Amino acid sequence: MAKWRAEARAKGKLLPEADANVEGWTSRDKLAVVIEAATLNETELGDYCRRGGIFPEQIVLWREACEQANAWDRTASARIAKETKDDRKRIQQLERELRCKEKALAEAAALLVLRKKVAAIWGPADGEDE
Repeated sequence: MAKWRAEARAKGKLLPEADANVEGWTSRDKLAVVIEAATLNETELGDYCRRGGIFPEQIVLWREACEQANAWDRTASARIAKETKDDRKRIQQLERELRCKEKALAEAAALLVLRKKVAAIWGPADGEDE
C-alpha cells in the first residue's frame, strides 16, 4: 500500500485497497461507510457518496450484508441439520435394502446347497445335467 494511502487511512479516511473500484474496499471500510451513512439524510448521503466515489445502492447492499453477518450461523446450522436428517434417512433406506438383498442371497445359497444335497442323494432330476 502506498505511504499516502496508509497515512490517509490512519487519519480515518476511507479508501479502497485497490485504486480500481469500490470492490477493493475492506470489510472494515464498508462497515464504517454503513455506520457513517446511517445518520445522513438523502441530500447528505448523495454528497457523501459523491465525495467517496460510491453509489447509495452499494451502501444499501453493504448494510444488508452487515445485518445478515451473524445470521449465517443460524442458517448454516439449520441447513446442516436438514442435510444430516436427510442423510440419516438415506442410510436407513440403504441398510433396509442391504438386509433384504442379504436375505435373498442367503436364501439362494441355501437353495443351491439343498439342490446339490438332493442331487447327491437321489441323483440329478429328470432333464437336469450334472
